[in-house]
Amino acid sequence: MVESLGAGGAADGAGAAGGAEPDEWVLGEDGLWFRRGARVLLVDPTGAAGQDDDGGEGLHVLLVRGHDADQPERSWWFTVGGGIGPQEDPRAAAARELREETGLEVTAEQLVGPVGERSAVFDFLARTCRQDELFFLALVPGARARGVSTAGWTELESDVLDELRWWSLPELAAAQEAGATVYPHALVDLVEELAGGWDGVLRHIGD
Repeated sequence: MVESLGAGGAADGAGAAGGAEPDEWVLGEDGLWFRRGARVLLVDPTGAAGQDDDGGEGLHVLLVRGHDADQPERSWWFTVGGGIGPQEDPRAAAARELREETGLEVTAEQLVGPVGERSAVFDFLARTCRQDELFFLALVPGARARGVSTAGWTELESDVLDELRWWSLPELAAAQEAGATVYPHALVDLVEELAGGWDGVLRHIGD
């Protein structure tokens, strides 16, 4: 399936299309620029009163909003993550991307999973790219209180990424209902399912 820029993350497509990080991308036999990616479902389960939420209302997930460099008016929300470097462990890559994109320190050992996998095909800067992604879960009570930072964004990321935001699941569901584009589309259901504990099953995540 061919998806929009947000499917893999705004900065994720930049390597193949703009020449950055050429070692992460290879030209596949299908004619698409390809790389492996690691993404993080970063969830703060702490409710407003400072207690772990057991009803779903207090769950918050951190997402990035990015836009198409060719069509700035089009934007998408998607999970934190990026490319896996040569010989880099996917779990370590996920922790690194989380630190670089948000300023939050979560060790590779704190990540659960991989809990899911997907193949995202997206157009960016006149090229079609494919990224095979592994998703990890990070349940971090109090993460919202720590604050996030964009100081680690590269110049290219700053050009195509717009903001970081914590979403409660009801807010995110309402935003999607109102027309906001979120990748993966079933993110709310996925977070609700995993927040109670991972069952050890690697899920195949759709668009």
